[in-house]
Amino acid sequence: MMTFALVGTRFPALRTSPINARSGSRSLRRGSSVRLDYVRRNPTTKARISGTSHDIDPVSSTVAAMGKVLVLAAESDDSSSSTDTSSNIEAISSGLELLPETTDLVSEEKVDPEEEQTIVAPHIISEVSNDEENVEVEGQPKSIPPPGSGQRIYEIDPTLRGFSGHLDYRYSHYKKMREMIDQNEGGLDKFSCGYEKFGFQRSKNGITYREWAPGAEWATLIGDFNNWNPHANVMTKNEYGVWEVFVPNNAYGSPPIPHGSRVKIRMDTPSGIKDSIPAWIKFSVQAPHEIPYNGIYYDPPEEERYVFKHPLPKAPKSLRIYESHVGMSSPEGKINTYVSFRDDVLPRIKRLGYNAVQIMAIQEHSNYASFGYHVTNFFAPSSRFGTPDELKSLIDRAHELGLLVLMDIVHSHASNNVLDGLNQFDGTDSHYFHSGSRGFHWIWDSRLFNYGCWEVLRFLLSNARWWLEEYKFDGFRFDGVTSMMYTHHGLGVGFTGNYNEYFGYAADVDAVVYLMLVNDMIHALFPEAVTIGEDVSGMPTFCIPVEDGGVGFDYRLHMAIPDKWIEFMELKDEDWKMGDIVHTLTNRRWLEKCVAYAESHDQALVGDKTLAFWLMDKDMYGFMALDRPSTPRIDRGIALHKMIRLLTMGLGGEGYLNFMGNEFGHPEWIDFPRGEQHLPNGVIVPGNNFSFDKCRRMFDLGDAEYLRYRGMQEFDQAMQHLEEKYEFMTSEHQYISRKDEGDKMIVFERGDLVFVFNFHWTNSYVNYRVGCLKSGKYKVVLDSDDKLFGGFDRIDHTAQYFSKEGRHDNRPWSFSVYAPSRTVIVYALDED
Repeated sequence: MMTFALVGTRFPALRTSPINARSGSRSLRRGSSVRLDYVRRNPTTKARISGTSHDIDPVSSTVAAMGKVLVLAAESDDSSSSTDTSSNIEAISSGLELLPETTDLVSEEKVDPEEEQTIVAPHIISEVSNDEENVEVEGQPKSIPPPGSGQRIYEIDPTLRGFSGHLDYRYSHYKKMREMIDQNEGGLDKFSCGYEKFGFQRSKNGITYREWAPGAEWATLIGDFNNWNPHANVMTKNEYGVWEVFVPNNAYGSPPIPHGSRVKIRMDTPSGIKDSIPAWIKFSVQAPHEIPYNGIYYDPPEEERYVFKHPLPKAPKSLRIYESHVGMSSPEGKINTYVSFRDDVLPRIKRLGYNAVQIMAIQEHSNYASFGYHVTNFFAPSSRFGTPDELKSLIDRAHELGLLVLMDIVHSHASNNVLDGLNQFDGTDSHYFHSGSRGFHWIWDSRLFNYGCWEVLRFLLSNARWWLEEYKFDGFRFDGVTSMMYTHHGLGVGFTGNYNEYFGYAADVDAVVYLMLVNDMIHALFPEAVTIGEDVSGMPTFCIPVEDGGVGFDYRLHMAIPDKWIEFMELKDEDWKMGDIVHTLTNRRWLEKCVAYAESHDQALVGDKTLAFWLMDKDMYGFMALDRPSTPRIDRGIALHKMIRLLTMGLGGEGYLNFMGNEFGHPEWIDFPRGEQHLPNGVIVPGNNFSFDKCRRMFDLGDAEYLRYRGMQEFDQAMQHLEEKYEFMTSEHQYISRKDEGDKMIVFERGDLVFVFNFHWTNSYVNYRVGCLKSGKYKVVLDSDDKLFGGFDRIDHTAQYFSKEGRHDNRPWSFSVYAPSRTVIVYALDED
C-alpha cells in the first residue's frame, strides 16, 4: 500500500503570463444606461490572464506545506449497486447528436459477482437501487416542479410581446429539454447528480471509474495504486463514448485506491497519447518540483471527514456581500489558507456588518494569476488554500456566524490548459467545447462550452449541485454570463437598450436554456440558495423566475454603476451631474433585483485604480497618518469615498457588494507573483520576481487608530449596520425629491430614512429645507462628517428636526437641516 505525502513548496514557474488588467483599456467596460436596462457600450472585461496551452502556477504553497499529509483510506463498508437499463433517445432539433436506439450494455471488465455494474452512457443514466437514492434533505421538495406557462413576462413588460416569437421559442426549447431529461434521465433531480455515476465511485467490493471521452481510442487508469502500470487497469468503452473500469478491493478488503494517492487517465487520442486528470476529480495538487498537477483520489476515512455542525442560515431580505479571495486575504506576503480565513477573516466580515461572504477562485485553477477564472478542475477546491475538509470547516464557521457563503462559479468558459484541464481532454477540440473559432474566447484566451451538448449539461448542472450539496455553499455568483448568452460574447457590441440586441440571431439560446435549467434546479432543490448573474448587457427577463418565462436569477450585478463612478473620477467636481448619477443608480428593470457596487475587484488589479487611488493618488503614501497634516486631496478623497459608497447602497439596488479591503480604501493594487515573460514577438514583459508583496490585503491599515484608513472602515461598518437595522435597500418606498445641479444636492427617501447628500466642494447650506413623506421629529442616524469617520464634526447629533406641513419638492412635509459640503447625513423619525 502506498501513501502519497506532499511536502515542500512549489517552485517558481519557468514562465508565466503577464498581468493583463481586463485585457484592454477601460473603453472595454465604459458605458451608459438607457430605457429600463443597464446599457453598456462594451462589456466589462474580466481579469483574465492570457496563457499558454498549459497554465503554470508561479509560486504557491502545497497542502503539505501547511502540515498536511494525505493518508490512506481506511476500509469502508459503503456499498452501492446499480442495474442495467436501456432507453430510447429521441432526435431533437436543438443541436444534440442523434443517437440510435440503445440496447443493454455491460462492462466487459471482470468484477466480483456480488457487484452489479452499469454503464452510464451519454444521454442515459441508469436507475439506482434504494440505497443509492438521493437522501432527502429536510425542507427540500421531493421533485423539481414541472415548467410553468412562461407567459407572465408579458404581463411584467408588455413591450416584450413584440419579441414573443423568440421568447416563446426559447421557453419551448427549455420545456423540450426538461421533457427529454424527464424521459431519458429520470428527471432533472437525477440528471444533476452526475457525480454519483461519473468519476470514482466507491462500493463495498471496490471502485468503479467512469469517464466520458468519445474521441479516445484506448484508455487506462493509472496511478500510485498500480505503480502507473498502463496495462493493469485498461478501460472499456461503450458506444456512447463512456469509458469504465472496475478495480476490486485488495485481498483483505481494503480499498484498491488509497486515499490521497495520485491518479490519472491515460488515453490514445487523435492528438496522441496523453495523461489527463479525471474530469470529475474532487481534488488535485501540484507536487514539489513538478509543473503539471496531479489528480488525487480523495476519500478520507469516516473519522477524518469533516462533519457539518451548524444549519444553513436563511437567505436575508437584503444581501450585503463581502467579496473575497482566500489566497490574498492575509496581511502577510503569502498564499493564505482556508483555516486562516476561517479564523481571522470571517469574524472581521461579521463585525463589519456584512451578512454574506462571496469567495472567488474556489474551483481549481493551475494559473494562480488568473484570479480563479481559468478553471482546470471544476469539482476540486483549490489545493493552494488547503484540503476539501478545511474548506468545509470554513463554510461551517461562516454559518455559525450567520453568514451566507456564495461561490464565484465559472461556467462561462474553461482554461485552455491541455495538460491539467478539460481542453482537448479526449484529444479533440470539440470535447465539452464548441469546435473551431466558436470554441475560443479570443480576449480571455479560454475555451467556450457547447451548452447544446447533453453531457456538457450533465457536467455543469452536476457541478453546480456538487458545491451546494457537498460543501453547503448558499448560492453562486455566476461569472461572465453576458459572454454565455450571446455568440458575440458582448465584445465590440454597443448595448443601447434596443430589444433586438437581446432577442436576435446573436442570442445563444442553448446557453440561456442552460442558465434556466441550472436556476430551476437550484431554486427547487435548495430553496434558500441565492443566484446572482454577472450580466453587463441588461438582458430583459434575467431576474424573472423560469416558470414565468425568465432566466431565473435572483439578482443581477448592477455593472453600470462602477463604470459611472470611474467616469466621474476623470471629471472636476463642478462637472459632476447629479441627475446622471441618480439615473445610473436607479436605471434597473421593474421586479428584477440588483446587487449594487461602487467598484469591482478588477479595478484593484495592476494597470487600473481603485476609487481610493483615483481620489487620493500618491498622497495616500505620505498623508494618511493622523499625527501629520492632511492635504486637500486626502480630505476630498476620504469624504467622497464615503459618499459614493452610501449613495450606491442607498439607490443602487436590493443588494450591495464590496471587495475586501476597499471598505477602508486599500492603498495597494493586486499584482500576482510572476516572472519575466518573453513573448513570441520579442517583447519582454517584466515580472515582479514572484513577489507576494502586492498579492495580499493589509487589514491592519483599516484597524490602526492612528491612520485615516480607520475612519473609512468605521463608516463602512456603520453603513452596513444602518441597513441591517432599517432594511432600506429592500423597502418598497423610494422617492427622489431633489437632484439640484447648482447646489450639487441629492435628497431622497428610502424606506423610513431621508438621505441628504451635498456634493458641493465648498458650499455648506444652513436651514436647507428637505422634503419628507411623514410628519414628526427627525434625528441623525448616520453622519459621514462624524470625527469617528474621519470627518470634521460639523453636525450636532443631539439636534432635533421637526417637520413642517406644506409641500416642498413635491413632498407633503419638510424640515430644515444643516448640510456641510461633501457630506451625507441620514435622518430617521425619532420614535422616542
